[in-house]
Amino acid sequence: MRELSVDGAFSQVEADRTLCRVKPVTRVLLVAVPAAAAVSFVIGAGGDSDVPLADRPYTAAQRPSGAPNPLKSGSAAEQKALEARLAKLPPGLDAPDKKEIAARLVASADHSTLDWRSRYGAIADLGDGNGYTAGIIGFCSGTNDMLQLVEAYTAAHPDNGLARYLPALRAVDGTDAHEGLDPGFTDAWAREAQKPAFRRAQDETRDRLYFDPAVQLAKMDGLGTLGQFVYYDAMVLHGPGLEADGFYGIRQAAMEKARTAAEGGDEAEYLNVFLDEGRAAIRARLTTAQRDTSRIDTAQRVFLRDGNMELSAPLEWQMYGETFRVPAG
Repeated sequence: MRELSVDGAFSQVEADRTLCRVKPVTRVLLVAVPAAAAVSFVIGAGGDSDVPLADRPYTAAQRPSGAPNPLKSGSAAEQKALEARLAKLPPGLDAPDKKEIAARLVASADHSTLDWRSRYGAIADLGDGNGYTAGIIGFCSGTNDMLQLVEAYTAAHPDNGLARYLPALRAVDGTDAHEGLDPGFTDAWAREAQKPAFRRAQDETRDRLYFDPAVQLAKMDGLGTLGQFVYYDAMVLHGPGLEADGFYGIRQAAMEKARTAAEGGDEAEYLNVFLDEGRAAIRARLTTAQRDTSRIDTAQRVFLRDGNMELSAPLEWQMYGETFRVPAG
């Protein structure tokens, strides 16, 4: 397995491997747009609510302070009803043991390791056009999620070692540039990652931007624990965009071909279609290094074929030809 180097940076072999991960430049730059039809899928109601499902170009003045969550749209009454509905559902991937499995699965795909907690201090430019990639979920200086993380962390801890880089992070957001970050940013990130508060901030930002929205939406689509992980992994990999290769674009394409369990369809059939659409989006990428579909072909599809809809351990899967295991218990 490929682990961190002693200084917390990605090794070159690992950097090359991690290029298989796809992160659109507009990964979390969502702007609210009227989409009443989308509201019906998300909260079961139409109306005039704005649902943030589309990535759009932006200027520095328009840059959002937080990535909107489409599950937080609608009136206060609709939101309360939604929360009540979700609270009655089984925990699924929200259960601590399942969430741990999810973190290990993502780490095997993104870092070729199960030790996801070793990734807080990792940081490198992988040459994929997203600037610096860092931390447990691959926050990027060019895709807004790193900026959101550091902004939130600085609001709670103003004197942290990354605060002085906020102007530079805002300036390079949406690009692969390093201006204002070099030469000290990578060292500052690695040092800050030794602090429990910054590790908690990474966990919280991961959950707010990716884990919680994906799991909640999967539950509303009637999906069990495996399906919730499939949504989460796709949200992390493709970003929450409406375009054809974004999460919501992939979901929309799948829903045009198969009904979700919530719509009375067969859950396994729908998930197979969703995985097909996600795989096609990966294969359409421009560079060969980004087209590896191991996370679908030799992991998620294996669990689905085995009928392991609750993602129960023991689990065994392959990633880029390497075998990983999570034992029972």
